[in-house]
Amino acid sequence: MIGKITGRIDYRAADHLLIDVRGVGYLVYCSDRTLAALPGVGEVVALYTDLVVREDLMQLFGFQTLVEKEWHRLLTSVQGVGAKASLAILGALGPDGVSRAIALGDWNAVKAARGVGPKIAQRVVLDLKDKAPGVMAMSGTLAQAQGEDPAEVIEKPVSRPARAAPAASSAQADALSALGNLGYGPGDAAGAVAQAAGDMPGADTPALIRAALKLLAPKG
Repeated sequence: MIGKITGRIDYRAADHLLIDVRGVGYLVYCSDRTLAALPGVGEVVALYTDLVVREDLMQLFGFQTLVEKEWHRLLTSVQGVGAKASLAILGALGPDGVSRAIALGDWNAVKAARGVGPKIAQRVVLDLKDKAPGVMAMSGTLAQAQGEDPAEVIEKPVSRPARAAPAASSAQADALSALGNLGYGPGDAAGAVAQAAGDMPGADTPALIRAALKLLAPKG
């Protein structure tokens, strides 16, 4: 299983790029949003990857963050959603937008993705609604955790111990961070998380996020 690739971009196409990893070229398919955020040809890039193997097909899909990769894995677990549809949804909404749409039951936002009809959009929201808070609670990337720079990995392939991961933050702090990533203001997010924490003492991060989103959802 190929879980991550770090190398130089040889060329870019409409839906994929070729990454040279010390002389071996990998074709990696990405969403429109991910491709737009990547550097140009000749630059170093690091992507988390998911390898799909079938009888007549082998494809590698790339993601900037573990959250994006996890949403791709969950989206493709929904009946009728293949890798192409998953990348379309992630390209239209981004991982944070997918989290918010599914957590709030907003299937119209999912339907806005190219090639995704209302029935598939509704199925995505229904099948994954209980999993959204857990994905939203994920944060950080492998590079941040290890303090690695992609170019440094290419130029100096020397093994070194990873930096110590920061101490785990409280459930409320993690919930606040997740809501902030979704675009909620600090005041609104803090108020919702505080109310949720007061209503559910000892609740974990996914439970706090779920309750806070309900409090922040438009009324009426």
